[in-house]
Amino acid sequence: MTMTNKSLAQSYLRKATDRIDVLHLLLKKGAYSDVIREAQECVELALKGMLRFVGIEPPKIHDVGGLLLEHSEKFPEDIVSDLEKLAFISKKLRKERELAFYGDVDFIPTEEYTREDAEKALEEASFVVLTATRLIK
Repeated sequence: MTMTNKSLAQSYLRKATDRIDVLHLLLKKGAYSDVIREAQECVELALKGMLRFVGIEPPKIHDVGGLLLEHSEKFPEDIVSDLEKLAFISKKLRKERELAFYGDVDFIPTEEYTREDAEKALEEASFVVLTATRLIK
């Protein structure tokens, strides 16, 4: 692994970790759709950091979960066991990304998302960031 990949991986992890703190604040403020959107960004950054850490250049797409599975042989055994869950979370939050931010004619994000939705997204993002931390730190 090059120093650049390691440094970028650590940078992505720090950005993801900092966003977890923001998620708690958004949840406290009742900004549930914003929790969903920011949780997706946490997950994206953490997973891209993981990919970089093992030498994979992540593409400029929002859901890189499939790449984790595709390159599972590059990850340590204790991380491999979580890859399917990480990919599932990434895919799920990617689907919510635009809806949570922009909404639609029949979907007002500030009215549609509940505290339970936000808590689940925070829990999932936290799991992803903790898993990334186990690999990158």
